[in-house]
Amino acid sequence: MSGAQAKRLRWYQHLYFQVLLAIIAGVTLGHFWPETGAAMKPIGDAFIKLVKMIIAPVIFLTIVTGIAGMRDLKAVGRVAGKAFAYFLFFSTLALILGLIMGNLVQPGAGLNIDPASLNGAQVADYAAKAHESTITGFLMGIIPTTLFSPLTEGNVLQTLFVAILFGTGLAMIGDRCDPIVERLEDISVAVFKVVALLMKAAPLGAFGAMAFTIGEYGLGTLVNLAALVATFYATALLFIVVVLGAVARVCGFSIFRLIAYLKAELLLVLGTSSSESALPALMEKLERAGCPRSIVGLVVPTGYSFNLDGTNIYMTLAALFIAQAVGVELSIGEQLLLLGVAMLSSKGAAGVTGAGFITLAATLSIVPSIPVAGMALILGVDRFMSECRSLTNFIGNAVATVVVSIWEGQLDRTKFDLALAGKLPPLPETAAAAHPAPDTTG
Repeated sequence: MSGAQAKRLRWYQHLYFQVLLAIIAGVTLGHFWPETGAAMKPIGDAFIKLVKMIIAPVIFLTIVTGIAGMRDLKAVGRVAGKAFAYFLFFSTLALILGLIMGNLVQPGAGLNIDPASLNGAQVADYAAKAHESTITGFLMGIIPTTLFSPLTEGNVLQTLFVAILFGTGLAMIGDRCDPIVERLEDISVAVFKVVALLMKAAPLGAFGAMAFTIGEYGLGTLVNLAALVATFYATALLFIVVVLGAVARVCGFSIFRLIAYLKAELLLVLGTSSSESALPALMEKLERAGCPRSIVGLVVPTGYSFNLDGTNIYMTLAALFIAQAVGVELSIGEQLLLLGVAMLSSKGAAGVTGAGFITLAATLSIVPSIPVAGMALILGVDRFMSECRSLTNFIGNAVATVVVSIWEGQLDRTKFDLALAGKLPPLPETAAAAHPAPDTTG
């Protein structure tokens, strides 16, 4: 499809409009016919499974061709070092912001709930998973059973680990690796065509997931814990607009224009409550916007495990809410302990399904002042907060990738400015055809 043909797309043909319409339909069905809405869960689950099916090949091919194309292994290490420095700083800042807002707003104050009346059985499964998610277990879990098992099991961190090793091995070979890299690039074209096909089902996935959420939990669930939900959304918005907005401004771009560029993916994340559902599309759109493949391949998948800004805000804010609700006064020392434990546990459960709730359980199990059973108080609204967690995580990783690209001096400013101004042609029907070749400038 040519640029002229792409411009003739009508408003109802754009993915973001179709997903938005699907979300509205899902909310309507779940609210007025809750049983039918709850029965739509398999549709949302099926779409997320389809996307997760393709994530491992996308990450593997992008990283391997990116590193092999760079050839300069020092540059790979430099990019990784800058990315982790960024992740550590802003993840910690997110935890601190959640702690500050929890103390200022005190959403749980006045509830006066007796800890003995809480049903700890409701959160027993999450607590058990949290107990299993130790730092040692997490580090050991990065190493796969075989070289190819990550591609079949879909473990993001294991895929990242193997891809970095394989890409490094190819880069060390030198020019002899060119035929292999060329074949991998050809395969990546086919894989991204599959991504384009799967994205056509995004409206169905968003409809099923949203219909289930509203049908199962109901809009009325939000009323009972409105203070916590409102505080969390406000804090996440503050982090995006003020903190990430300031970072974007210093780096010479607008956070609002970046959000507008990624609006279709953000609506998909909102509809499915999963940032993973838009991971392949995020990687592709960042490349189209001028970020080199080597940096996109390293920063985005790693950020999905180590740069969870929304999850970090949620952890400290929810922990304080539970403490306030059961009448526990936390000293400054106990709050600092909570912050330190949260920093570790947020990494220990990275990549685990339901990581937000599991990491909270892991944190509370180590901080004795706050009863783990108190998590039952927020179980009903966790699904609604997971949407905000996913959106914040997604935006945070998009900003991180752009920033690291700028720090490396490899961002194509012309492409980037066109993308944020909305002047790039839409992705053609065969998205793979528009997928840029790997960056080989180093």
